[in-house]
Amino acid sequence: MNTQNHSIAAAWQVQRVGTHSTPAINAAPVNRAAIFGIVALALMMMSVDSTIVATALHTIQIELHTTINWTGWVITAYSFGFVLMLPISGKLSRQYGHRRVFLGSVLVFSVASLCCGLVDNIYALIVLRALQAAGGAGFTPSATGIIVDHFGNARDRAVGLFGSIFPVGTMIGPIFGGLFVTYWSWRDIFFINVPIGLAVMLLALRYIPHDRANPELRSVPMDLPGLVLLGAALFGVMLGASFAGEPGMRFASPTVLLPLLAGFAATALFVLHIRRSAHPFIAPRFIYGQGFSAVNLINVAYGGVTGGIVLLAPLYATNRYGIDALGSGTLLIAEGVAAIILSFSVTMLLRRTGYRLPLYAGCLLIALGTLLLALPPVHGISPYAWLATATFLVGAGGGTISPPSRNAGLQLAPDHSSALAAMRSLFNQIGEIATVSIATAIMAGTAHPGTSQAWIYAGIAVFLVLALPLNARVPEHRGAW
Repeated sequence: MNTQNHSIAAAWQVQRVGTHSTPAINAAPVNRAAIFGIVALALMMMSVDSTIVATALHTIQIELHTTINWTGWVITAYSFGFVLMLPISGKLSRQYGHRRVFLGSVLVFSVASLCCGLVDNIYALIVLRALQAAGGAGFTPSATGIIVDHFGNARDRAVGLFGSIFPVGTMIGPIFGGLFVTYWSWRDIFFINVPIGLAVMLLALRYIPHDRANPELRSVPMDLPGLVLLGAALFGVMLGASFAGEPGMRFASPTVLLPLLAGFAATALFVLHIRRSAHPFIAPRFIYGQGFSAVNLINVAYGGVTGGIVLLAPLYATNRYGIDALGSGTLLIAEGVAAIILSFSVTMLLRRTGYRLPLYAGCLLIALGTLLLALPPVHGISPYAWLATATFLVGAGGGTISPPSRNAGLQLAPDHSSALAAMRSLFNQIGEIATVSIATAIMAGTAHPGTSQAWIYAGIAVFLVLALPLNARVPEHRGAW
């Protein structure tokens, strides 16, 4: 035990670049602890921003004198920009260097955040939120590439620990958002990113080594037709899903169907295009190649759907059990704590267990937690305690699958780490957006949304159990990669 602990600790000490598993960038020492702290701070900033804005939507609507529909686009524009830019940032990170893209992403995110806090109309805020998302989308691909380049045999554990960062941001985002809106201004939820972003940039310039020169990759042209088709596919599907969630809107309405059909058509054209292109925007094998297809489907079915389950939990607590906004929001704390604990624990054990065992265990925990959400509380247990237990199980399952689902794809092609990290985030977002959109569309057409959401959770639990065989197709691996 002492030897194992010593080896784990030693892996995070200052190391020299130039081993067989780390690119020979220069002879300077690399402080792995500092590098991980820097990228973790950036990822935390992005994670907090994904939830903090939701607490300010009502205030933004009032102060900018707009409607709820346009206010909702403050969230939708960010989701669109984030999902579209993920594969772009992954490609740019590999072509121009992970450090450059990381610094550029932090700069864009910070400047856009400053401008978001200064705007005086909703339309400018929506555009700036898309720009902010374009910066935030570059964090995970470039950070993953930095870790893979400089952490040698410890890179699997460092990447696995990413899963313990995002739940922290998810928990503290609503808390900070509530404090800013209540005691200061909604603008402060954007201004807070500026000093953090500045600190990240200064530390990155000091501690993250320079990128390798790679002129061959830089000469590869950007696949603009592929970019346009992907953007049209994402925008069409997200627009249709957004309209489907409007109160009183029918799924068969042209307002819903036309954008969805256009999005699906663009998706089909995008797949045909990347199969024929000499330099595709996304390599087809990363989408449906051997090993990658199973990992991507798991990221949609369990990573993305789990995110949707968690996002809908506070609404469910209010609609079905009448729990107030503060109480329903604190349910995410139970989920976040479980995700942090299990993500860290599984990361430390992953070299022994391999990928499939924690994937099966985590997926079953998510399904069990979702089923408990659907069921009424057992006699003698309060609704809050029942929901907190259920969300804790969902969080525990999400934390358990996070390290293996991250590493399973990366170990297949470490040289493409930034692109694969972007793909993982992309499929997570697709699953989350689909879950929330379908659920809200169903609830919008019912007189008792709380009861409807219980049936939705029950259906999701059945779906998660039926999807378990996907884990058998994940390439198994034990040890470092």
